[in-house]
Amino acid sequence: MFKNVDTYLIFSEENRFYFTGFHSTFGCVILSQEEKYFITDPRYASEASKYVRDFNVISTVGGAFYDDIEKILKKLDAKKVGFEDASMTVAEYERIKSRFADFEFVPSSGDIALKRIVKTADEIEKIAQAEIVTQKALAKTLPLLKYGVSEKDISNEITYQMLAHGAEGLAFENIVAFGVNTANPHHHPSMKKLEKNDMVTFDIGAKVNGYCGDMTRTFCMGTPNETLAKIHHIVYEAQAYALENIKAGMSGREAHLLASEYILANGYGREFSHSLGHGIGVEVHEAPYLSPRSDYILEENMVVSVEPGIYLDGIGGVRIEDLVVIKDGGVVNLTNFDKNINL
Repeated sequence: MFKNVDTYLIFSEENRFYFTGFHSTFGCVILSQEEKYFITDPRYASEASKYVRDFNVISTVGGAFYDDIEKILKKLDAKKVGFEDASMTVAEYERIKSRFADFEFVPSSGDIALKRIVKTADEIEKIAQAEIVTQKALAKTLPLLKYGVSEKDISNEITYQMLAHGAEGLAFENIVAFGVNTANPHHHPSMKKLEKNDMVTFDIGAKVNGYCGDMTRTFCMGTPNETLAKIHHIVYEAQAYALENIKAGMSGREAHLLASEYILANGYGREFSHSLGHGIGVEVHEAPYLSPRSDYILEENMVVSVEPGIYLDGIGGVRIEDLVVIKDGGVVNLTNFDKNINL
């Protein structure tokens, strides 16, 4: 990790959690090859001292925050300091550059992302638990699908069920779509009511122990029209083909093409409007990406989504998504939920 810098200065909540395993809304992490520091305020410092292992925990107050950072950087004899260029605003960058003029700041978000990209066994277990909670929440909610219920009603129930089954929150805002709304891949739940023969899409994920789940299923509440039944079958087959053939050693682009070329061959290439998948961990979207422009080489124990979709404006859409662990000979699927079009 320490290729072009001697120290990392980390402010983002996600990366603070990744390195410390501790949730906080304020603080920073300083990493060198010899020592690790976690600076936070008195709201968290006492608890962090008990649970954050291998870190020097520093309690700071108000204006002393940047003074404490500077003291530690000087103590570590830091010269080149890596910072999170991808998540830092221009104003934040200008503040640290002027405040810490004695140090050279090197953009390092890419290095930090690569550190997170291959999951440990413990991380994979946490993602698997988040996916289990996600599936339990959907299973408990499906019996409530009745004509006249709204997207918001169902979304609220899913949230309740996730929390009731041990989630600390949502990995992302629920996507619950009925009827023509299923043609919008990122639809926000509305007051639209469920009608006979509507397609229903759920894209949901629980967050458990700081790690995210993510799953999409598309069903029909009744009898689907011929076109929607056809595209459901194409998406199902495209995903199955990808799941059978994705493995360590191929690029993200090659993985994407497994599904996209199948969909294109069946006449819906333009209607598959997003990438096949993305990495998942402490964030719901992180490296690696399975996309037409992705040069990431898939490695064993990366965890990614596989989620082809077809969307017909004014008619409806279908997306099916599983989470998988990349292995040398294929994948291990963490998602086990019915994909049949009929409920």
